[in-house]
Amino acid sequence: MKAPDPTPEAAQVPPPEVPRAWLTALHRALADLVFVVLLSAAVVLSGWLAARHDILWDWTRSGQNSLSPQTEAVLAGLKAPLHIGAYVAQDHPVAASIERLVALYRQARPDLALRFIDPSRFPEQARDAEVTVLGQLVLEYQGKRETVRELSEAAVTDAMARLSADRSPLVSALIGHGERSIQSAAGADLGRFGQLLQGQGLRLASLDLAAQPQVPEDTDLLLLTTPAVDLFPGEVEQIQDYLRRGGNLLWLLDPGGLGGLAPLAAELGLRVLPGTIVDANVRALGIDSPAVAMVGDYPDHPLTARLKAAALFPGAAALVLEAASDWGTATRLATRAGSWNETGPIRGALTRDPAAGEEPGPLSVVLALSRPAPGDAKGAPREQRLVLVGDGDFLSNANLNQGGNRDLGLRLVRWASGQQGPDAAPDRWAGDREVKLDDLRRVLVGGLSLVVLPLVFLISGLAIRWYRWRG
Repeated sequence: MKAPDPTPEAAQVPPPEVPRAWLTALHRALADLVFVVLLSAAVVLSGWLAARHDILWDWTRSGQNSLSPQTEAVLAGLKAPLHIGAYVAQDHPVAASIERLVALYRQARPDLALRFIDPSRFPEQARDAEVTVLGQLVLEYQGKRETVRELSEAAVTDAMARLSADRSPLVSALIGHGERSIQSAAGADLGRFGQLLQGQGLRLASLDLAAQPQVPEDTDLLLLTTPAVDLFPGEVEQIQDYLRRGGNLLWLLDPGGLGGLAPLAAELGLRVLPGTIVDANVRALGIDSPAVAMVGDYPDHPLTARLKAAALFPGAAALVLEAASDWGTATRLATRAGSWNETGPIRGALTRDPAAGEEPGPLSVVLALSRPAPGDAKGAPREQRLVLVGDGDFLSNANLNQGGNRDLGLRLVRWASGQQGPDAAPDRWAGDREVKLDDLRRVLVGGLSLVVLPLVFLISGLAIRWYRWRG
């Protein structure tokens, strides 16, 4: 006899549940364990990656915590590892400053080696390196050595540039007739500019044409400044012969006479406008004297590429190149409208007088000229270059650090000598380390930290509490 089928009600009754509390607890423990393992692995891997790969952001205004483009260009040109010996004990406070500076260089050149040498423990090495100050650095590169006694990016980069240079250009400065000295520290002389050139790897030499028959053949650039006493005709002929042989020239003129160099100016087709340039535009820079010419607009030319700061020329003369010259104008730097060559006394209210030969701006203060250079047995450069500047004061010790004078002066020398190299590394300033707040900013900072942030935290806590209470 067939058993009766179960009722639908009986078929739908589920079997009794087995207690699963132990299984739930096991799942939760395993999940917590996996979370801890994964979190620990993430922390360890993050630390490992952070130790091997540095990612930095420099938010300081002057780039205090990063290298300048000039330094990066020098580092990119190094063809071999560079070694730095720091003569100071590693636990000395100066060593920490050295490590911070060198760490910036290592970001671009990981192969840069730094070694600390305690002068008290290794006096023979210190004497061999001619150590005179604690923390002195000795840079070694391809068998050459440079000593740095100033702990700054500018000093270290200059030393690297000198070490990596294949050949040091020679700049010969004319002396013997009261010219501006490139070695003197007097305000009107060019001693600081000479130090800048030497820091960039250039060689400097004084040239007295009364004692030498001609400008030396290995001169890359002849530097002329306005003499106090006129040159002898034979000396001027030697300068002219130097140019005919393909030499490069940087001539710093001043208002007034040419110091016996009128034949040279005539050969170049140069005419100097009478008087001194006055410029009303300098008032925007807080300069009261109108006898300061400003050049703030730079042309698109390799000589002035990436220059931004305005150059200031105190007591400058305006230059004009006549059409008869066989030199071609590579570029020129000029004043803006609102300037003219003042021929009268510079005092009181000044107005331009066209009848006195006073011409309105823009007026040329710098003329960069070039022409194909004649070849010789030693192989002269393919392009001969000449830079005429209507002011020698802008590179003087008293004015070198005014505006963009320093960078422009270095560019003029480099371009005129036909050399290619990095710009001078900038001098860092401590402005990023000082926080100055006016009254409004102090109120905003205080209100944010004492009122706004506590309210945000309080409201967030109450919102979370309310959400959990409802859940």
